Amino acid sequence: MDKGTLVEFRLQGEPGTGKSPSAQRRLGVVDRPDGKTRWFVVDERGQSHSLAPRQITYEIRGQTYKPSELARFLEEVKPYLDPSSLEVAWELLITEAEAVKPEQMANLLFSEQSPFQCYAAHYLLSEDKLYFKQKGDAYEPRTAAQVTERKHQLEVEASRQREQQDFLARIWQALNAEAVQWERYDRQRLEAIERYAVLVTDAAKTGLTPDALARTYPPSATVLEIMTTLGRSATPHAAFQLLVDLGIWSIHENLFLQRSSIPVQFPNKVLEVAQQCLDSPPPDLDSHRLDLTHLKVYTIDDESTREIDDGLSWELVTDGRQRLWIHIADPSRWLVPEDELDLEARRRGTTVYLPTGMVPMFPSALATGPMSLIQGQVCCALSFGVILDQAGAVEDYSIHASLIKPTYRLTYEDVDEMLELGVQAEPEIAAIADAAKCRQLWRHSQGAISINLPEATIKVKEDEITIEALENSPARHLVAEMMILAGEVAGRYGQTHNIALPFRGQPAPELPSDEELLQLPAGFVRACAMRRCMPKSEMSITPARHAGLGLNTYTQATSPIRRYSDLLTHFQLKAHLRGEALPFSAEQLREVMMSVTTATQEVTLVERQTNRYWGLEYLRRYPNEVWQALVLMWLREDSRLALILIEDLGLQLPMPFKRSVELGEQVSIKVAYVDPRQDVIQFQELTYSEAQLATN
Repeated sequence: MDKGTLVEFRLQGEPGTGKSPSAQRRLGVVDRPDGKTRWFVVDERGQSHSLAPRQITYEIRGQTYKPSELARFLEEVKPYLDPSSLEVAWELLITEAEAVKPEQMANLLFSEQSPFQCYAAHYLLSEDKLYFKQKGDAYEPRTAAQVTERKHQLEVEASRQREQQDFLARIWQALNAEAVQWERYDRQRLEAIERYAVLVTDAAKTGLTPDALARTYPPSATVLEIMTTLGRSATPHAAFQLLVDLGIWSIHENLFLQRSSIPVQFPNKVLEVAQQCLDSPPPDLDSHRLDLTHLKVYTIDDESTREIDDGLSWELVTDGRQRLWIHIADPSRWLVPEDELDLEARRRGTTVYLPTGMVPMFPSALATGPMSLIQGQVCCALSFGVILDQAGAVEDYSIHASLIKPTYRLTYEDVDEMLELGVQAEPEIAAIADAAKCRQLWRHSQGAISINLPEATIKVKEDEITIEALENSPARHLVAEMMILAGEVAGRYGQTHNIALPFRGQPAPELPSDEELLQLPAGFVRACAMRRCMPKSEMSITPARHAGLGLNTYTQATSPIRRYSDLLTHFQLKAHLRGEALPFSAEQLREVMMSVTTATQEVTLVERQTNRYWGLEYLRRYPNEVWQALVLMWLREDSRLALILIEDLGLQLPMPFKRSVELGEQVSIKVAYVDPRQDVIQFQELTYSEAQLATN
């Protein structure tokens, strides 16, 4: 090339790198050679660049230029830069499918081939993404089908860019505390940020720093673009903080629930079916229910319980014997196997109970409405009538689809008080309590194992956390024994009639010997030693002994609004009672049980993780509180890592000791450091004088 030749060149990137050509495009004047193949080129600012041949993308022939003339050259070119003119040229060239060079295009578009016009044609062709594609130093027209497809692609991309800009504008509004109405297409971007933010939970498991976590789990292109545009680091922790700043999540967002596959909302179709049930109740398949509305029925639950699924009655029969009635809510009255409500409940597996509230298995309008046993209303139930012998064994029983009318809705505290005061007006309560004691003694005679450890019940309302150590009060013992009794009766009926049910069994544990137990302090320490020996219960379609309960056959049937396995028991039992074919064959029942077990295992994990988080958060809020703790068991005795029980709260947590301690020893502790999100807590043991000083 001669000195003064005008060329277009690129400094950063090469053609085909994916970078915008217009961002790379520069004009310069050839000054002199640089070695054998390179050239020195001077741009309009007088800067000299050494260029390889591949960096020179177009040579403007016809005359020479000086660097000072480049600005005027570009001004001369501007009037010709009309991209729409290429469509006319494409329509002329498409029929012959001939490739053209910029000079030929200049003649076609402008009827001239001046340097300005040739460069303008080159500029238009190299910028065009629609009508022409480059082939060597020429451009050939795309087919009509290709142009149609590319128009669609460009429209989609333009729409995406507009949505992205609008989304970012709403992000800034929300960050400035302005009211924002998120659009439907915003959800996809927000959900991408949410999916990345939940990885914060991995930091607790792996111990990775925020930056290391981001390197291990790099963000998606969508998240990276958003975070970079906002000037924030693209880490899970920064994504979490962004969602908090936007008001989409709270600082205490349940990431365990967010990361799980547990559905929180019900599909619209399911809600519609639920509303149809409320508006037009379906026919009752059990049209000849046993009328038990004359019985006095007690429902006993926590005050906050809204899904009332069991009630108790007692009556004296004509031969002088006593009959216990365990009435269980009958949600199957409102659905049939495989319908929308049933399949959704099956997918969920169970109601989720969290400190912040519950996620029901059925839509709340049904679960807390007609499915529940509501005081003063005639309700459908599955009732178990049981007569015990003097030892507490089942002497006779019957099961009925029934109608009942709950008389009293009581709390556990109400019943404890009634039993303590010996309220004469409700002798049925005392009779049921006596039967419960008799049942427990009988089950112990059959090998049942009772393990009594306090359990923490945590509730969060408007950011206020309350924790109560829940122990086995007389009322809770009464209800538990009656529910176990109903489970035994349901299991015996299934076994007698060869019905496939979700039976529950538990292998016999290898408990410590009496000598070993006597060496441990009585009470919670011994209970903890026994608990760690207990194998998990198992579910099977055939009866099996439940060692922990001391029963030869058992199935859960008392929480069909809250546990899908209990609902399966109802489906099978009620069909048999009607004399109909069972809705689930043994193989079908096994398959459903497997899927339900998987779902409930995930729920159990999320419940445990969430309770742990709020337990630590509660302790974080009381850094100066002195807690009395009991050393329950060794986790690693060689390093003095023990499991302690904070007795007032029912919380069991690990704690390493700096001195030798004994199991059962009472210690005074304070929280030294706690990070609920990272699942980390450290305690400081206090001496007697330090504890006294801290509490005064």
